[in-house]
Amino acid sequence: MPHPLPETPRLRLRELHDGDAPFLLELLNDPDFIANIADRGVRSEDDARAYLATGPAASYAKHGYGLWAVEMKPGGELAGMCGLVRRDFLEHADLGYAFLPAWRGRGLAAEAARATLAHAFGPLGMPRLLAIVNEGNLASRRLLESLGMHSQGLQPVGGQALVVYGIDNPAGGA
Repeated sequence: MPHPLPETPRLRLRELHDGDAPFLLELLNDPDFIANIADRGVRSEDDARAYLATGPAASYAKHGYGLWAVEMKPGGELAGMCGLVRRDFLEHADLGYAFLPAWRGRGLAAEAARATLAHAFGPLGMPRLLAIVNEGNLASRRLLESLGMHSQGLQPVGGQALVVYGIDNPAGGA
């Protein structure tokens, strides 16, 4: 039985679904997303549904976690996504997040990331969590450090040089 996804006073995390294609199209084409994360080549709602099927939905099925929609309470408006990604080239799952420009600067990424860390270390029992970030993305680096994550320096990751952050489960994990 899957664990319920985290909620905070301001937001709710939930699995992404096909109805989120317009939101994903907007988020994945945001210039900051492309510059700081990657260009996923999503140019239509059909592309967004394909990204969802091969990315988050496949991860939910295989690992029991993935990138989740971040909904604002009480209305359910989508602000961004946050969650856990399991990559072949990293030893542990990594924390990922992205928010639409209108929702940045409100502490939502930190709130969603804290809830995701608690979920990873609590119900999922993960022993360690990583995060990868472009060296020049100072806002994300500050956010990761505010979560208690520690830089492990610039490392070759997935064909590019990224700063890898890590944090151990304070309870030990599985």
